[in-house]
Amino acid sequence: MIKNFKTNNFTLVLSGGGALGIAHLGIINDLESKQLIPSQIIGTSMGAIIGACVAIGMKEKDIFLFFEKFSNIFKLLKFSFSGNSIIKSDKIENMLNGIFLDMKIKDAAIPLKIIATNLHSADVKVFDSNDDIKIKDALLASIAIPGVFEEQYINNAIYADGFLCENLGVSQASYDNVLAIDVLGKNSFEEKMPNNMFKTSNVLEMFEKSMRILIYNQTKTTLKNSTKNIYLIEPNTKKYKTFHFHKYKELRKLGLNLLK
Repeated sequence: MIKNFKTNNFTLVLSGGGALGIAHLGIINDLESKQLIPSQIIGTSMGAIIGACVAIGMKEKDIFLFFEKFSNIFKLLKFSFSGNSIIKSDKIENMLNGIFLDMKIKDAAIPLKIIATNLHSADVKVFDSNDDIKIKDALLASIAIPGVFEEQYINNAIYADGFLCENLGVSQASYDNVLAIDVLGKNSFEEKMPNNMFKTSNVLEMFEKSMRILIYNQTKTTLKNSTKNIYLIEPNTKKYKTFHFHKYKELRKLGLNLLK
């Protein structure tokens, strides 16, 4: 919890985390109630989607309505039997198109940066107003979990999910004051080991826990090396899975009242 956050010139950084990223909405609600508007927004994966919505002027209540439609993730999935992924992005692209249409990053009301990973060079790619591309295309790159969602081809380069390089993009912030929301932080994994009846459940939980720990340690290094004045919020997401989109109401509540 952060108390007395009143700075007006700050960068808002939203992490990736699949469905866990819906917790960002609680913080967005608190910012609106305090009439605090970020001077810049940076997002990775799910944080990029929510950040882009805020950047074009959407209110939290309207973004929440979008996630009500997004909550049945299985209706959005179109399985692929070729290529490098199991899911095609057609239906998700259609939903993003319904919000962003042909808007480009430079058209956003609040300066926006969207983080992805270049699969050729393995380098971080930060899409911003200097890139003459549509917001929805940058988002499709940022959310493209390798092997799950289709990789994205943009200007002769191939991109995938930004979490591979920088799940919490504080190093990309232009302002000294940074409000960073990390849904895959220290409060995102249980200390105890899985103990389910079925081995398959234990294996899946171990895999997800390992990914969360890996990303958490990546972020710890980024934060340690930052010279910014970082206000860090880590919602308690440990009881939820990254695919729990149907629990959007509960996930939103995780971010409420963390900004006093």
